[in-house]
Amino acid sequence: MTAIAPAPPAPKPAAISTWDPEDPQFWASTGRRVARRNLVFSIFAEHLGFSVWTLWSVVVVAMPATAFPFTVDQKFWLVALPNLIGAVMRIPYTFAVTRFGGRTWTMISALLLLIPIAGMVFAVTAKPPYWAVLLIAATAGLGGGNFASSMTNISFFYPEKEKGTALGLNAAGGNLGISVMQLVVPIALSFGLVYGGLMWLPLVLAAALCARLFMNNLEVAKSPLKAQFATVKRAHTWIMSFLYIGTFGSFLGYSAAFPLVLKLQFPQAPTAHLGAATITLAFTGPLVGSLSRPFGGWLSDKVGGARVTAACFVVMGLGSYGVITAVQAKNMAGFLAAFLVLFTAAGAGNGSTYRMIPAIFAATSPDLATAKRESAATLGIAGAVGALGGFYLPRAISDSINATGGIGTAFGWFAVMYGTCLAVTWWCYLRRRVLVTQAPSLAHAGV
Repeated sequence: MTAIAPAPPAPKPAAISTWDPEDPQFWASTGRRVARRNLVFSIFAEHLGFSVWTLWSVVVVAMPATAFPFTVDQKFWLVALPNLIGAVMRIPYTFAVTRFGGRTWTMISALLLLIPIAGMVFAVTAKPPYWAVLLIAATAGLGGGNFASSMTNISFFYPEKEKGTALGLNAAGGNLGISVMQLVVPIALSFGLVYGGLMWLPLVLAAALCARLFMNNLEVAKSPLKAQFATVKRAHTWIMSFLYIGTFGSFLGYSAAFPLVLKLQFPQAPTAHLGAATITLAFTGPLVGSLSRPFGGWLSDKVGGARVTAACFVVMGLGSYGVITAVQAKNMAGFLAAFLVLFTAAGAGNGSTYRMIPAIFAATSPDLATAKRESAATLGIAGAVGALGGFYLPRAISDSINATGGIGTAFGWFAVMYGTCLAVTWWCYLRRRVLVTQAPSLAHAGV
């Protein structure tokens, strides 16, 4: 008689039908462990998305003028256009999570990064006309969409009291992709421009595989598009989107423009040489901005996101003045210090504004399910609108250089923008009349 082999154990389901992180017992026994696992691999995929998104900020600086005779304005277009496309892509990426699930969309979005990678390899080898290079650079915007879907997905995994820290860590891990890219890509480029793209191929494939094996779809995250689009009718959605232009738009715009601005304003800036690779100090800006983001989220959990956001706009205004003063005095040390202040404050402001969003909707929505759905959608919308700043800032710097020969005019307007953001933050979320009489629950929500 032939023995019947035992059936293999059923695979762990990738989709989770029951998820209640607000239940302390569920969170302690199951939720925290699963949420952390999804957070880790979400960060991995998002990190690569940011790296590919801003890849051209380094490639442009390394392209030899003899093979690529582009003007300064054309170069700024190559670093700005991916930011514009990335901002647009964040809208569909946000709603893709609630349609396909976080695990499934993380796999798809990671594999989509193969398009800009292949395009970049083609551009530096075939040397097509400028319009074709610009079109290829635009496809890097696919990497910008990853942030919106990742943040939307992770927002469903964590309880309200821990969202500031969790979203801050998730975003910081992604933001670090810019700094890591600006540090390691010059080394790869020293072996040939083609390797600036090829180096990401195995990592992108690994991110897709890890999402397939270790992440989960949450049934609770799925909802009809009509229900999610209800958030566009909420004033808070657009107020927070505007504030995010000031924080994340600045971080992204400065990250994209900093290598080129540093080279143009201070050609004598110190560099490090590793073999044939030349590494500038440009990577330090995105690095400190990324590291300060979870701090901004953590501090907002303690003292309130609006207070932290307001403080960040004050510091950014001072940093803008510092850049203007340093450029006028041709003080490179002061220039670098002022930019690091801008990056630090922008990073912390990224964390604080993203902490404000779930707190605001938790305090003003009729029920918790609606709050989670609308805050998740707002995270994506604010991310998309905020990323438009990543397009505007490099273009404003380029226009300032073309009009005046320097960057002072652009940074003067940036300071005005931060002052406006400060006024909006105070008027909408810090005035005692608003907190006490119009929306008292905001005062208790950590806003």
